[in-house]
Amino acid sequence: MKFKFDENLPTELGDVLRSAGHDAHSVFDEQLNGAPDTSIARACQDEGRILITLDLDFSNIIHYPPRLFPGIIVLRPANQDKNSVLAMVPRILELLKTEEIERKLWIVDEKKTRIRGGD
Repeated sequence: MKFKFDENLPTELGDVLRSAGHDAHSVFDEQLNGAPDTSIARACQDEGRILITLDLDFSNIIHYPPRLFPGIIVLRPANQDKNSVLAMVPRILELLKTEEIERKLWIVDEKKTRIRGGD
């Protein structure tokens, strides 16, 4: 799978995704750091990449309808430190084996994943 992770996530996330066999770019890879959310969203659409972010704006299905995206994953850890964020990734990777992400919004916290979209 192809991922793009937002500038609010640790760079090590790319290493974890790539070691699991995925294609992962950060917004820094395309000089999109500091870019408006709409530019990041458009880049994900154009490149067919699933967005991973801490930015709650992307959970707004009116502004970012899941049906228009390869997938959006919004992480909601209790603490946004590097270790807390990276600890969520194995569960996401495991869930990707059984759940479709395309055209869906996943909101992921330490205990559960809410899935919206597919309409």
